[in-house]
Amino acid sequence: MVQVSTILSLLATSAIAAALPAAAPAPTAAPDLAKRASCTFSGSSGAAAVSKSKASCATIVLSALAVPSGTTLDLTKLTSGTKVIFEGTTTFGYEEWSGPLVSVSGTDITVTGAKGSVLDGNGARWWDGKGSNGGKTKPKFFYAHSLKSSSIVDMTFKDSPVQLMSINSATTLAVTGLTMNNANGASLGHNTDAFDVGSSTGVTISGATIVNQDDCLAINSGTSITFTGGSCSGGHGLSIGSVGGRSDNTVSDVTISSSTIKDSQNGVRVKTVYGATGTVKGVTYKDITLSGITKYGIVIEQDYENGSPTGTPTTGVPITGLTVQNVKGTVSSSGTNIYILCGSGSCSGWTWSGNSVTGGKKSTACKNIPSGASC
Repeated sequence: MVQVSTILSLLATSAIAAALPAAAPAPTAAPDLAKRASCTFSGSSGAAAVSKSKASCATIVLSALAVPSGTTLDLTKLTSGTKVIFEGTTTFGYEEWSGPLVSVSGTDITVTGAKGSVLDGNGARWWDGKGSNGGKTKPKFFYAHSLKSSSIVDMTFKDSPVQLMSINSATTLAVTGLTMNNANGASLGHNTDAFDVGSSTGVTISGATIVNQDDCLAINSGTSITFTGGSCSGGHGLSIGSVGGRSDNTVSDVTISSSTIKDSQNGVRVKTVYGATGTVKGVTYKDITLSGITKYGIVIEQDYENGSPTGTPTTGVPITGLTVQNVKGTVSSSGTNIYILCGSGSCSGWTWSGNSVTGGKKSTACKNIPSGASC
């Protein structure tokens, strides 16, 4: 039987509890409003301002930016998820220095060019026909270094002083719809590579339109690299290498497909460095159309030295598992259709089918052609 004193005690306790104010709910973390902001930077002060404020902006709009001379537009170490939008014309002041003019890094970053936007390097101020081999010190244009799970979309570049886009230490990067117009450098522009890829994994470059005076693509090292749907004009072709002589000298699992190369020195090009070591394996060239090629339609050489191949192949960078399929088109009468220069036993396991390169000379200097390939 419940005693009366116990009941009275319980009733008193309930009354006291009811008289107390309700406990405040647990605090909820306020949203990080600063990092959700959209920030616009413009004019000659914009580059310095974005460098200071970039971490607090979820979207960075760069509108008609005028980057001062000797200054990198610093978009490195962006907060994960940041979006960068270029609007209008971005210009750069003149100075003899190595650059880069723009540098971007981070995770889950999207860099986009708004309709009608252009990054204008005004390269004529530096061009002297020597590129990066002498003369004026010229800034490289755009570093896409240490980008992870990121994309660069619909960017337009004009008149790069030397190399345009360096992709290095990138993982899962998509570069889509990029345009590079260096037509103004036809006489004095030099070493204006469009894409130099190194030490990267999972890079896809699609729908690029390039007019330049060096490699449209040069993969010096990396794995799982794709270049597709590209148009290359005026340069040195779609290249693997040169491979060798760097800290990373492995190229593997590369597909270069469905692209055109016109009015260029070379079409399909694989070059490994004389006397160096490394590996080129699992590279595929497929469905490539050539026209107006002046030197080599297809050139694969293991004797490369900058500017002056030795003519003597070395075996330290074997080229294995190479596929060349449906490469078709024309070479000028002074050029050579196909040139293969391999060391003894250092080119093997090739697949060669459906290729037709005509108009030029048939090489008499090919060496150690792998089974199935033809020179």
